[in-house]
Amino acid sequence: MNFDVIIAGSGLAGLYAAINLPKNLKILIISKRELILCNSALAQGGVAAVYETDPFEDDISTHREDTLRAGGYKNNPETLDILVSEAGKDIEAIINMGVNFDKNPDGSLHRTLEGGHSKRRIFHHKDATGFEIVSKLLEYVKTLENVEISDNSLLCQLVRTATGFSANILRNGEYIPAHSRFMILATGGIGRVYEYTTNSAVATGDGIAFAYELGAKIRNLSLVQFHPTAFNNRNTRECFLISEAVRGEGAYLINQKGERFMNKYDERLELAPRDVVSHAIIHESRRQGSDEFYLDISHKDSGFLREHFPMIYKNLLEQGFDLTKDAIPIFPCQHYLMGGISVNRHSETDIQGLYAAGECAFTGVHGNNRLASNSLLEALVFSRIAAEDIARKAMEISGELVRHVFTNDTDKPAIPHGFRTEIRHILQQSYFVLPDMESVRRGLPRIKEIYRQLVEGDYLINADYVEAKSLATVAWLILEEVARKWM
Repeated sequence: MNFDVIIAGSGLAGLYAAINLPKNLKILIISKRELILCNSALAQGGVAAVYETDPFEDDISTHREDTLRAGGYKNNPETLDILVSEAGKDIEAIINMGVNFDKNPDGSLHRTLEGGHSKRRIFHHKDATGFEIVSKLLEYVKTLENVEISDNSLLCQLVRTATGFSANILRNGEYIPAHSRFMILATGGIGRVYEYTTNSAVATGDGIAFAYELGAKIRNLSLVQFHPTAFNNRNTRECFLISEAVRGEGAYLINQKGERFMNKYDERLELAPRDVVSHAIIHESRRQGSDEFYLDISHKDSGFLREHFPMIYKNLLEQGFDLTKDAIPIFPCQHYLMGGISVNRHSETDIQGLYAAGECAFTGVHGNNRLASNSLLEALVFSRIAAEDIARKAMEISGELVRHVFTNDTDKPAIPHGFRTEIRHILQQSYFVLPDMESVRRGLPRIKEIYRQLVEGDYLINADYVEAKSLATVAWLILEEVARKWM
């Protein structure tokens, strides 16, 4: 179990990093659950990019300006320039790997529109773009002889050594040590720290917690994006998304009176960026004394809707709603993290050899709010850049790996029941779209106490422990930032 590179996470960033690493490097990909279970695969809208001859007269500077505007001009200009200028390179690369983006009748690539974009620049596969990309890249990675994939494998511990890193992995009840020169954290988001999220079950912030424990800098963890149009059935913790592209194709947001209301809040109406729309819904909710809101695109051609949004159409039918006829109940929901593990322009943290890519990383490209469909693009561009930087450095390294020896006592007690449920409730009450400072004052000390108990307690290291400690770490860092900003 000696490797040149260990990648924690089998989503888009992890897979694309493995693809771009040199074929002479031995690579291990750790996937916490089944390989296709990740936030990347849930992404509906698409990939924003300026690529090839553009029929909509788009250009890189316009993509850059739209991203800056959505991010409140708090974006990192250096990494943003990399994102928008290198986008076309990675779009072309994944097309060559078999990714099938939708096309126009003339065979050209179709582009759709989403909130915050001034041009049609979203490349997509129906309304299941993330699944299309991840599944095709996974097929490609499985052909690489230098890459080993370990699914249903939990990263339990990560230790820095004199020559790199040692990882303690729990798979099928057995603890397996693995060692490497370089480590890429591509563990995705933090959605499961909230009671309601669009994120998959694996999004517990593990990579951020491990990086924090190693001493890496974590930045802007309170920059949490709440998607304005998650399906609102008031029952399930994992809420499926009504894609930004539905509004891009003409859907209206209406309140409980059946009235459009975005004209009161932003001149871009339904095509305002996500934070603007989410804030508008919350303000309108307070003004109307109701949390009943709907997305209505029934005025569009039914055949067009079924063709362009087949997954959303199917999911809604299963819930008793017809996208072509009904107003769909929606409400904001935790969706994405703009902050994370601080990395430089090469995707490396301030710990030598430790890289982060995808949602768990803070590159600064999104500023205070992510522009729709820039997330898959960020995962592509900066995971490739991490791979390129590792390739350069690996050429200069030789010698034996130093291996940390883990002690695994399976007789230790399990953590007390209910920690994760309590953490989620505190975050949901304290920091949902707008902060509730009284809830922050009450909740922060309790989160700190849970974190202290988990870190200092001598508990069995299993999935419950690792995820509870990750959630406690993330919740603590978020509320600490919120308290500093608003108290």
